[in-house]
Amino acid sequence: MKKQQPQISEDKILEASWELLGEDGIEKLSMRRLADRLGIQAPSLYWHFKSKQHLYQGLANQVSKLIVDQCHSQGDWKERSTELAVTMRRVLSQYPCSTQMMMMTMPFEQDMIRFTNYMLRCVEDTPLEPDEQMQAITTLSNFVLFFVLDHYQQERNVETISEQRHAELDHEMLGIMDTMSDEDTGLFRRMYTQQLFELMGSDRAFEFGLRVILLGIEQIIAEKQKEDE
Repeated sequence: MKKQQPQISEDKILEASWELLGEDGIEKLSMRRLADRLGIQAPSLYWHFKSKQHLYQGLANQVSKLIVDQCHSQGDWKERSTELAVTMRRVLSQYPCSTQMMMMTMPFEQDMIRFTNYMLRCVEDTPLEPDEQMQAITTLSNFVLFFVLDHYQQERNVETISEQRHAELDHEMLGIMDTMSDEDTGLFRRMYTQQLFELMGSDRAFEFGLRVILLGIEQIIAEKQKEDE
């Protein structure tokens, strides 16, 4: 008697995809490995997702929905934008490789469209022109995406390097700087030896970067309002 394949749903496929992404990263995610994880034949996946790119879109769509559903601010543009950035960081950090999914897909899914529309609405009531509004919110979202992606990659690098190898790399880095002039390495060396680069990916770094962007947008708005007086 032929063994019956287990029933599979889109939600189960997405759940298994996140598991594989968390274990091995996006580089090793394949429809075959995903099917093996689910205990089904690979062709069965294509009933739900026509290709791996469509799977990426499904994952990005799921994350987009979570972000929009968790944003509730009714404040001004700065409050809404701040909540958007904080929520994006929190959700994206919970789902491995979700930043890559967002970057590698177009908003061809309903919740991705909702997400993009929500972002634009955050600055809708500012005096910026439509193209400036789009650029402002794109700059903000790109900051969050690359911040989370950079932190994720740093963590993966740390996981693959032993403490001994880390000490060796540190020694090699200092050795390279010793062969260079202080003019070329001075500030970098001071920050490196003070371990300031280890602050990358921290709450403090995120809050500072977010503040820089919001103050920049605020300054542009102020200049625009002054021109209109």
